[in-house]
Amino acid sequence: MSETPPDRITLRFMALPQEVTKSGTSIAEGRVLEWIDRAGYACAVGWASTYCVTAYVGNVHFTRAIDPGSIIAAHARIIHTGSTSMHVLVRVESADVREREYRHACDCILIFVAVGDDGRPTRVPEWVPDDAIDERLHEAALERIEPRRDIRDAMAAASYTEAGTAPESLFRFLAAPQHANWGGKTHGGTVMRWIGETANACGASWAKANVVGVYSGGIHFLNPIPIGNIVEIRSRLVLTTQHSMHVATHVHTAAPETPDDLRLTTRCMSVLVNVGPDGHAAEVPTWRPHSDEDQQLQEHARELISMRHRMHALPLELLGVD
Repeated sequence: MSETPPDRITLRFMALPQEVTKSGTSIAEGRVLEWIDRAGYACAVGWASTYCVTAYVGNVHFTRAIDPGSIIAAHARIIHTGSTSMHVLVRVESADVREREYRHACDCILIFVAVGDDGRPTRVPEWVPDDAIDERLHEAALERIEPRRDIRDAMAAASYTEAGTAPESLFRFLAAPQHANWGGKTHGGTVMRWIGETANACGASWAKANVVGVYSGGIHFLNPIPIGNIVEIRSRLVLTTQHSMHVATHVHTAAPETPDDLRLTTRCMSVLVNVGPDGHAAEVPTWRPHSDEDQQLQEHARELISMRHRMHALPLELLGVD
């Protein structure tokens, strides 16, 4: 039996009944985001040989729904390293348990930072491409660094205040011990699941229908969430097209003793679609901005679409992905 190279890993497991959407027809996108982080984290820790934290998750494209009861294969591989960071490509595939023919479901690049015993970033072993496929994936990672920085800066500059009038969903609860990672803070994958659930609630409330996520991007982890802290997740509709809703989500945290002293931990932009009875995207109600801030955020969402389109597609065909 050939040995798996140390720069990659595959996790295989069954999709559980409690991971489905409200309609019961597919797996919730928040759960898939959690799987992505789980596989990427295992790969990063295996390479760095130390505890890591999620710093960024970008451009998660959900190309098709995952059926309940499917076998899941989450493939993760290192494609670039910095001095303390690792860029990890994750692909999620699923298969019917009877047929075992895996089909591509989504992909993205995550960035993890290695952390030492003192809680500070620590150096990681340098990763060097081993063949032509590694080299091309490495080039793709490098090509995305500057566009990713531009998207990060654009999202950071956007203003979300009480002047906005758009539909919102707000979840507020305490980070529980079962949410903890090895560093004693809330696991990045759990935060991603929360984002998916809150964005879905916002989209479903507006469309008055079952919705599914087709994209999540620009997920930047800015600060950790200590266990026992208040978690506040706010998702706001910022743009509708004929068949889609663009939802901005921000995660804040505060100590229970100072509940109003909220600190931003994570931001994300999601795209959801209304699923009709035939399984295809149906029209969604048009949302129109009312305040100046509404208008600015609508233009911001359109700007992000344009910026994402300028990014080169990942060369997944090299990995046998159609």
